[in-house]
Amino acid sequence: MSFSKAQDLIRLAQIAAARRGGVSLEDICEEFGVSHRTAQRMTDALEETFGNVEAADGEDRKRRWRLINPGLSQLQLRHETGVEALDIAARTAETEGRLRHAKALNDLRDGLLARVPARARVEADAEAVLMAMGQVTRPGPKVSLQPAILDAIIEALRGPFRLRVRYNQDAASRILEPHGVLLGHRTYLAARDPAKADEVRNFRIDLIHEAETLNESFAFQDGFTIAEYAALAFGVWQDPAQYGEVVWRFAPEAADRAAGFRFHPQQVLEPQDDGSLIVRFHAAGWLEMTWHLYQWGDKVEVIAPQALRDMVEGHRRSDFAAMP
Repeated sequence: MSFSKAQDLIRLAQIAAARRGGVSLEDICEEFGVSHRTAQRMTDALEETFGNVEAADGEDRKRRWRLINPGLSQLQLRHETGVEALDIAARTAETEGRLRHAKALNDLRDGLLARVPARARVEADAEAVLMAMGQVTRPGPKVSLQPAILDAIIEALRGPFRLRVRYNQDAASRILEPHGVLLGHRTYLAARDPAKADEVRNFRIDLIHEAETLNESFAFQDGFTIAEYAALAFGVWQDPAQYGEVVWRFAPEAADRAAGFRFHPQQVLEPQDDGSLIVRFHAAGWLEMTWHLYQWGDKVEVIAPQALRDMVEGHRRSDFAAMP
């Protein structure tokens, strides 16, 4: 067995031990970037190498492999990457005002280092990488958030518990039922205000001036997932009246650049015979679309919807020195 295959086997064992439900062939294909047949060979090697492997079929008829009482503490791979990842994540959380998450990530980093025999070397190697990686921030203004407000929202999402807030210029407080948080140029709380409507809507977190987690649980809206809710919009703003098919055509000289963008999770790319590129997806949020489209100048044309086409018409410049 080659060194790389041995490392993959140890890593697979760690994953099978860490995941409560075990690891499936599909998980292995995605995690290691291998074919289904290679994933089968990896599970065969796992069963042959470790005597405490348990394979069981789940309700979804997928077989999963688990390690029972793995005792892999002496078979850990190098820790530098883990330390780097935790450090970067902690810095990002601190920048976004999520101080509770930043502290937890730093505690995990310190705990990981405390268990490493060659701590000094690991710290030095990780620090060398971190010093070479400049932190890139999004250009433009950034809305500041109050850590105490974020902490209250996070606590409410754990329950889930209702949240009493004073929002915007309202004199009276309102009771919200938090369903998730949307991160973007502004950060929004996706929540239901049962006193006013049953649907989930967005609340700007920077406009929440007071927040208190209540000891009152509630039920999420049937079938709600934050991923599906977020996919209804191009950015973070939700507007059911604007939801529909969006079609953009990028000029041949911009096609390769546009093909590297993920404009929407469900986008469809259609290369054209003339070298141009058509992008299709379903979403709302025309204003946020115009903000992005402006950067492409006259290298993009809105095919649909007509209302969005009207918004960008007359603002497609040809003198931009570069594309996004």
